[in-house]
Amino acid sequence: MPGRRALLAALTLPLPALAQARPMRIIVPFAPGGSGDITARLVGRHIEATTGQPVVVDNRPGANGVIGTMAVKAAAPDGLTLLLATSSTHSANPSLVRDLPYDPERDFTGIGFFASNGAYLMVRADSPLRNVPALVAEAKARPGRMFFGHFNASSRLPGEMLNLMAGTQIQGVPYRTIGAAFGDLLAGRLDLIFVDTTAGDAYLAQGQTRALAVTSPRRWARWPELPAMAETWPDYHLTGFLGLAVPAGTPRPVAERLNALVNEAGQAEPARSKMREFGLDPQVLDLEQIAALLRTEREKWSRFVRLAGIEPE
Repeated sequence: MPGRRALLAALTLPLPALAQARPMRIIVPFAPGGSGDITARLVGRHIEATTGQPVVVDNRPGANGVIGTMAVKAAAPDGLTLLLATSSTHSANPSLVRDLPYDPERDFTGIGFFASNGAYLMVRADSPLRNVPALVAEAKARPGRMFFGHFNASSRLPGEMLNLMAGTQIQGVPYRTIGAAFGDLLAGRLDLIFVDTTAGDAYLAQGQTRALAVTSPRRWARWPELPAMAETWPDYHLTGFLGLAVPAGTPRPVAERLNALVNEAGQAEPARSKMREFGLDPQVLDLEQIAALLRTEREKWSRFVRLAGIEPE
């Protein structure tokens, strides 16, 4: 990991000359309100406060993150257009999307990495389902007549894994945005949903939903009473990441400068405490370490997609 002295040195490097002409954009390839949107805004505020460079968060939802990701791929590699890279865009999409129009490794350079605790399995607050065994029993009694909503790969795969592990036939329903999926959950048109801990906390805090389990390998210290799915099925553990990337071809000094800024943002307050509160683990990594972790994540999610028997669409 880069030392503190190297980090501080990198932070003194100037931003690209174009910074004087236009703001930096962080493109989030999903709708507002999710973990990526929240994280991008925390990092953006820190960069703005540290450098004086205006930062705009630009939500470009659609096509499981492909639309926003392609916008960054096509952007000038000048360090002023960043991508909120996620388990969906960089790990799962290569296995889920037929003829994916980008290659996460070839077309992007990762400049930040925030590990994730995974997702909650959530139901409505008034749902009669109080735990995972009760949910499985109900699903087996009503094969094909229970539904879970998904709005990206990271919310779809946990449901498919549940069907695989439990032998259930809960039907997945695709949505364009997290808000639309939650709307149907609260209206009773869905029975359950998997949502990352960052976004899920807002709904838990409002008392609208109840969490039955988490997809992390172990219980989360913040909610010690909430079981991990792995307690029922040892092979069931899905965690992911959020990160930041720039278009391939971005000059190495610019990528290193942004890497230092993102690393610093993840360790500075209030961003660090907020991320940890939401179940993220900000890590101080250099460009090579980020590239290696992204490859590992891609291999992991590809394995889970094959295990769940999901065919590319």
